[in-house]
Amino acid sequence: MNHLSAALLLAAGLAASSSALAQSAQSAQSMGFYVGGGFGQSQADIDNAAFNAAARGIPGVTGASTTSDERDTGWKFFAGYQFHPNFAAEFGYAYLGKFGVTSALLPAGVLTGEAKVENNWSGDLLGILPLGNFSVFGRLGLLWSETKVTLTGVGPGGAAAINTKDDDLSWKMGVGAGYEFTRQLGMRGEWERYRVSDGVGGRADVDLLSVSLRFKF
Repeated sequence: MNHLSAALLLAAGLAASSSALAQSAQSAQSMGFYVGGGFGQSQADIDNAAFNAAARGIPGVTGASTTSDERDTGWKFFAGYQFHPNFAAEFGYAYLGKFGVTSALLPAGVLTGEAKVENNWSGDLLGILPLGNFSVFGRLGLLWSETKVTLTGVGPGGAAAINTKDDDLSWKMGVGAGYEFTRQLGMRGEWERYRVSDGVGGRADVDLLSVSLRFKF
């Protein structure tokens, strides 16, 4: 009986040790440098009132009514380092799209053009919950963004235009899920919110819903 008990204890110890080693090996494999890229749909929450105010700065304009197309295609590249099974630091670039803008002017006239949200550079910290080959994660980071506005048309006094460029330091955040096909290759699905300049003195939110591939070294 004593031999049986000892054998069972030894087997249990070996099983626990093997499980711990396997988890340790899996944790070690999850860490390291990686790069990736993806694309998806972007949606902007454009402050039309800010464009109305910009239009009223045109000589002779007493009022304006702005409408905007708030959907486009966005894409991004990123590079990061997972320094712990539950944490990673990431640096990225994103192009969030071009959004059509039309401002009807009073007493007469109209401006049409776009707001382009490009040159978005970010540094994020990711919190990761590994679930075997799957994982879920959240991110929070600093964002430097650049928005260019180009509107042209006719105002009360003839040809009119709004051409501005604005840079801004703000924040971004997101949540997502990942799947590891192999040690090196994985996929992500993710929602991110970028707090950017609207190009005319205010700020806007742009959401990017994307799918990415990630390669780990």
